[in-house]
Amino acid sequence: MTTYSKRINHLEPEGAYQVLARSQTLEKAGRDIVHFEIGQPDFDTFDNIIQAGVQAMATGKTRYTPPSGMPLLKELISEAAGKQRGLKFLPEQVVVGPGAKPLLFFPAMALIEPGDEVIYPDPGFPTYEAMIGVMGGIPVPVPLKEENDFSLDLWAFQRLASKRTRLIILNSPGNPTGGVIPVADLKVIAEVAQRYNAWVLSDEIYSRIIYDSLEAPSIASLPGMMERTIIVDGFSKTYAMTGWRLGYGIMPAGLAKKIDLLLTHSVGCTAHFTQLAGVAALEGQQDQVADAVNRYQSRRDFIVAGLNAIPGVSCKKPQGAFYVFPNVKAFGTTSTELAEMLLDKAGVAVLPGSSFGKFGEGYLRLSYATSMENIERGLGQMHKQLEKRQVIT
Repeated sequence: MTTYSKRINHLEPEGAYQVLARSQTLEKAGRDIVHFEIGQPDFDTFDNIIQAGVQAMATGKTRYTPPSGMPLLKELISEAAGKQRGLKFLPEQVVVGPGAKPLLFFPAMALIEPGDEVIYPDPGFPTYEAMIGVMGGIPVPVPLKEENDFSLDLWAFQRLASKRTRLIILNSPGNPTGGVIPVADLKVIAEVAQRYNAWVLSDEIYSRIIYDSLEAPSIASLPGMMERTIIVDGFSKTYAMTGWRLGYGIMPAGLAKKIDLLLTHSVGCTAHFTQLAGVAALEGQQDQVADAVNRYQSRRDFIVAGLNAIPGVSCKKPQGAFYVFPNVKAFGTTSTELAEMLLDKAGVAVLPGSSFGKFGEGYLRLSYATSMENIERGLGQMHKQLEKRQVIT
C-alpha cells in the first residue's frame, strides 16, 4: 500500500474549486448558476498586455530566464512597488515567481523550522494554514473581528504571540473579508514582531484594489520593519492576469538569494513571455486599473445594499479586494449548510465562511468580480430563498 509523507496529510482542496466543480456539474445537468464563488476579475487581460505577450512568443521569447526574474522586470517592480508604498526598494530585493503562491510558500520554507509557531489571520486564505503545516510549523490562528472592520483581534494577537513565534502572516486588503488593517493596528503588530524577533509575511495582492479614497498601508513602511518583512504581490488581480501566473516578493536581499535557490531547484524560472507581459503592464497606462477599481466599487455598493436588504443578513462594507463577507448567523445553521442550500435551491454559488477557518463560521463569502447583471440576479434569487427561512432574533 502506498504511504505518503505526514507533512501533506493535512492538505485539503481549496473550497472555491470544490464549489466551482459542483456548480459546473449542475450546469451540465441544465441548471442556470450565478457564480459568486471564484475570486478573479471578470474582464479580459488588458489589450496592451496581451499584445506584449503574443509579440514576445512570436519573436522567440520562450527560453529560460534567471530564476528570480528578468532584470528589467525586477527593476520596474522595485520602482512601482516602492512608489506605491512610499519606500525605496532595490531590484536585488525582488524575486519573481509563477504566481504569488510560490512567494508565500518559499519564504515560509526558508524561515520555518519544525515546531515554530506561525500567526495567521482567521478567516483567511487557506494556503496560509496549508503551507505552515507542510513546513512543520504550528499554526496559530488569530481571529479577525467584524466590529473592527475585520482587522486582527489585537488582544488575542498579543496574547498568542511569544518567543516561539517565528512568522506573522498578514493580508490587507484581505481575502475573504475585504478588510484593511489600519496603521494603528500595524504599529501594534510591528512592536510585537520586533519584541520577539519575528518575521512578517505581508500578502498585499489586493493592495491596489481599495475604495473610498482610502489607503492600504504596508507594515514594511513602519520603522524597523523593512528588514523583517516579506511583501507578496502580483499581477493577477490588478491586471486581470490570473492565468498568466506572475507574482513577486520583495524582501531583504539575503533572503531573496535563498528564495532564488528554491526557485532554481523547483520551477526553474517564470515564463519569459509572461514576464514581458508584466513589463508591458507596469510600463503601460494605469488608468485601466483605476477604471476597474471604480467598477468594483460600484458593484460593492450594490451588493452590500442588496445583502443588507435580506432579512437575517448583515453585511459590512469592505474597504478593498472584491469580496463581501456577510454575517448569516441569524439563520441558526452552519455556513456550509446555508451555502449548499443556496446552490441547490437558489442556483447561487457562494462559499461558506468556514472554508477560511473556524472563525469564519457564521459567514458567507461572495465575490463581486462579476457583472452587475449577475449580481442583481443572484441577489434576487438569494432573497427569494432566504426569506423563506426562519430568522433567530
